[in-house]
Amino acid sequence: MSIVITGNPGVGKHTIAKEIAGKLNLPTLDINTIAKNSGLLEKSEDTNDVDVKKLKRIMGQKISGENVIVGHLAPYVLDKNQVTIMIVLRRSPYDLIQVYKERKYSNKKIKENAGSEILGVIAHDATHTFQEKVFQIKVTNQNISKTVEKSMNLIHGNDNSDKVDWLGLVTDNDDLKKFFGH
Repeated sequence: MSIVITGNPGVGKHTIAKEIAGKLNLPTLDINTIAKNSGLLEKSEDTNDVDVKKLKRIMGQKISGENVIVGHLAPYVLDKNQVTIMIVLRRSPYDLIQVYKERKYSNKKIKENAGSEILGVIAHDATHTFQEKVFQIKVTNQNISKTVEKSMNLIHGNDNSDKVDWLGLVTDNDDLKKFFGH
């Protein structure tokens, strides 16, 4: 059984994965750490590029038994048969801007990541590949214990996933240019 926690940078993946792994007494596989230790991270301007085909092969070798897998690349480096459930954490793009500024992301990287969250790129790509195994949890204005509780409910088969529409929120706030303008 592989429980996968994914989502854009800054949504709390590692915090939630650590809590879930502790509750279930399972080891954690961090996709970013595996990529780094495998020599697959390449610096490109202010981002890290990864050869996802190579990483996917490596992940296939690393996954055995029950574990919690964490990383934003999960939808791109895992196979459907490796995943029992995939939880996509979603956070308001307004909150993410502050997180990214604290992480000293460039303005370009802030817009790319916040824009990705608004459009739900990771959620879309995860659902495309993993279909009924994918659930979303909105972490905005929610503490860690509530997010873990919602995640555990999903893991145990109780569907309490969230409907997330950041694009509607940003459009209603007339902020499309803030996230997608030059």
